[in-house]
Amino acid sequence: QVHVVESGGGLVQPGGSLRLSCVASGSIWRINEMGWYRQAPGKPRALVAAITSGGGTNNADSVKGRFTISRDNAKNLVYLQMNSLKPEDTAVYYCAAEDNVTTKYDYWGQGTQVTVSS
Repeated sequence: QVHVVESGGGLVQPGGSLRLSCVASGSIWRINEMGWYRQAPGKPRALVAAITSGGGTNNADSVKGRFTISRDNAKNLVYLQMNSLKPEDTAVYYCAAEDNVTTKYDYWGQGTQVTVSS
């Protein structure tokens, strides 16, 4: 089993920055890609950014140029640096890990709230 735990959410003004962190534990050998998803009220959960074990990244168009995903494999950590935040970035952000056998995002954190408001 793999466990992922997020931290770093909070309230920030438009134009501000936040960094989210995610630590994985347990059967980490099962993990391939890791990603950040978000879900705003009344909207489906959507991918924000993902990173492979080799460091390849994929960002949603809505966050390109503003958000950066990074990974420290030695410490089993994934970060999401969020700059130039907008009110529409307000959501619960989830860290997730892809199982390298099922190739699905099978492991999810509990989520952390990010609110962008003046």
